[in-house]
Amino acid sequence: MPKQLKKRNHLHPLLQILIASTKLGLTSFGGPVAHLAYFKDEYIDRRKWLTEKTYADIIALCQFLPGPASSQVGISIGMLRGGLLGGLISWFGFTVPSIVILVVFAMLYQTFTLDDAGFIHSLKIVAAAVVLHALIGLGKKLTPDKTRLAIAIVAAAVMLLYPSAWMQIAIILAAGLLGLKLFKDKAESNVEPFSVTISKKTGIVSLGILITCLVFLPLITRTTDNRLLDIFDMFFRVGSLVFGGGHVVLPMIEREVVPPGLLSPDEFLAGYGMAQAVPGPLFTFSSYLGTMMEGITGAIVATVGIFLPSFLLIIAALPFLNALRQRSAFQGILMGVNASVVGILLAAFYDPVINSSIFDAADFALGVILFALLNRWKVPAWLIVIIGVIGGYLFSMLGF
Repeated sequence: MPKQLKKRNHLHPLLQILIASTKLGLTSFGGPVAHLAYFKDEYIDRRKWLTEKTYADIIALCQFLPGPASSQVGISIGMLRGGLLGGLISWFGFTVPSIVILVVFAMLYQTFTLDDAGFIHSLKIVAAAVVLHALIGLGKKLTPDKTRLAIAIVAAAVMLLYPSAWMQIAIILAAGLLGLKLFKDKAESNVEPFSVTISKKTGIVSLGILITCLVFLPLITRTTDNRLLDIFDMFFRVGSLVFGGGHVVLPMIEREVVPPGLLSPDEFLAGYGMAQAVPGPLFTFSSYLGTMMEGITGAIVATVGIFLPSFLLIIAALPFLNALRQRSAFQGILMGVNASVVGILLAAFYDPVINSSIFDAADFALGVILFALLNRWKVPAWLIVIIGVIGGYLFSMLGF
């Protein structure tokens, strides 16, 4: 066993989670698709906390749930590693760096802008290399035969032609039904279980809390005049009902804050631009909006409001996932869903990853170098971020 891995294993599990998630929170640029790639590199390839099969099943589960899929995957891994507290620590490490940046930006946004910073484009090229590396790895594992490869290709084609959150849900549901029909007989008899310290009773209670909040929070806000409660209700509702991740949530939030005059269009767009430039989940845009509306307290309330549904949903789902994975019918569904997820990631690799990162030969050259370092020389993803930014500046200085 390598010395570095031995040293990690001597650390307390919760400290391991904090170190790993914080590193990801500081370096995971590029949006949810890239986040899943960074997670695979850190949690599966390097730390061996999960098998690729279990990781794929968790991704499939989170794709079914509303909310930010990449954050939910990180929370799930934390919970499997360290219980409820592990999930909270995993979210904290991955999310807080971008929260801090966006809160500071909200307080200084009139004089602080990164819209034209060259390193942002370099980070997008880094994300392209990381996503391609993960896509190849997941593709080999989740589409090993022609049938599942065909599902992935069709899913990618449909997503590219009809890009929307609802189409993504439809593709996943259709792939699940197809998997039930085609792959039920290919189910594994001995699926490796994972340890879940959350009871099924706790899961049911968690789902009950989510439903209760969705029903009664709007009623309470109508009978009170509390600005912070209004903010919490607004962001809790969005976090509970949005499918498709961060980019889908933005128009929903815009309708909640701009027409009522809580923020001006310029203030909203300034925060949106900054949210694109920070690592971690795009849902931390809520921290910027909360700060603009009610200062630091507003940031805390908005952030808790939008992420709390993710915790409640994961707590509700994880205790049942182990048992479901043992059933041949559910395994067939997951095989179909996992194949479609590869296709959805392939579509996302083209749009928005490639479309927003590779514009000329210099971009392509840098991307190829970074991908080779990651894929063949096994350079860690966090170091790829640094190399990519430095490489981008060097190319710019040389006139490329």
